[in-house]
Amino acid sequence: MTEKIIVITGASGGLAQAMVKHIKESDFLILLGRNKAQLEEIYGNRKQKKCIQIDITNADAIEHLVAELYLEFGHIDILINNAGFGAFKAFDDYDHQDVERMFKVNTFASMDFCRLIGARMAAHGKGHIINIVSMAGLVASSKSSLYAASKFAMIGYSNALRLELAEKGVIVTSINPGPIKTAFFKEADPTGTYLEKVSAFALEPDQVAKKVVAVFGKQKREINLPWTLSLTHLFYTLCPGLSDYLARKVFNYK
Repeated sequence: MTEKIIVITGASGGLAQAMVKHIKESDFLILLGRNKAQLEEIYGNRKQKKCIQIDITNADAIEHLVAELYLEFGHIDILINNAGFGAFKAFDDYDHQDVERMFKVNTFASMDFCRLIGARMAAHGKGHIINIVSMAGLVASSKSSLYAASKFAMIGYSNALRLELAEKGVIVTSINPGPIKTAFFKEADPTGTYLEKVSAFALEPDQVAKKVVAVFGKQKREINLPWTLSLTHLFYTLCPGLSDYLARKVFNYK
């Protein structure tokens, strides 16, 4: 018997794969990604699933998909907005196409899924939206201006969404991890030097995945990982001037 219907975007990524390992086999997964064949190969052993290929930069495609999913399944219990990518470059090395692409993937697509599924969850009187964001959305660093901006925006959106849905039975949780040891860095930093420099507080996908799955159905506002970066965020909030200086002169790893 199916217990929950769960939608996961960016399902081919390392974090999504780790999450699926911890989700009960009785839950039905709707796994979204750019390549259906790849999804089918990754999750071939999972019985309760549906793999769907979608270009999440296409707002019409998202709207059409959500409508189809509700026709087929009737409701969605949990939405996990996991899709995203980064690119570490100086602010003036980005062009307009870079800006547009990153916001479409990291921000606009998640907002569209939240808006369309969140409204239906509210009408149903229950549901849980989990947005995988980033510590970069709480504490900016050099050479990640565009990535940080896309994540700052998503955190702001999540915080407002939480307020609007709080009395409608829908939970909104932001997960803000620091660097995770996944293929994310193959695009964000092809040299591999950044991940080496931050290896002391880089997270294993399984660490984050356990935290995400453990929060299903629970009234949790946000989870910031690891604890060292959570403290960094607190210090950043209390001492912004000194934090900026240290970020430029001491902890500039890019």
